[in-house]
Amino acid sequence: MQTIYERIEYLIKQEGLTKKSFCEQLNISTGNMGDWKRGKSTPGTHKLIEIGAFFHVSLDWLILGRNTPEILKESSATYDFEEVKTSEGRVDELLPEEKEFIKEYIAFAEYRKQKLVDENS
Repeated sequence: MQTIYERIEYLIKQEGLTKKSFCEQLNISTGNMGDWKRGKSTPGTHKLIEIGAFFHVSLDWLILGRNTPEILKESSATYDFEEVKTSEGRVDELLPEEKEFIKEYIAFAEYRKQKLVDENS
């Protein structure tokens, strides 16, 4: 699975959904799905967050194909980039795009948490 679209398609099949029902549930036009498939475009950040939440997979896997699709475990921890250390060193040694990815992932976790609260209300 080399592309984001291929990973999304894999998840759709794993859930036993049709592409049409997936699109309806996430309010995605079939035209957009077609553009993703042809490589004309990719889902935006907010839509990727929704897709990751829908399938309970990490954005790291969905966007980059790293590791395997794993169920997310959320924490109520507050993230302070100045205090976080990586296995290689301090977080300030991360590239700007890596820091941005972490911020997007945190936004995804917050979205998932709020969605669960809303569903249980």
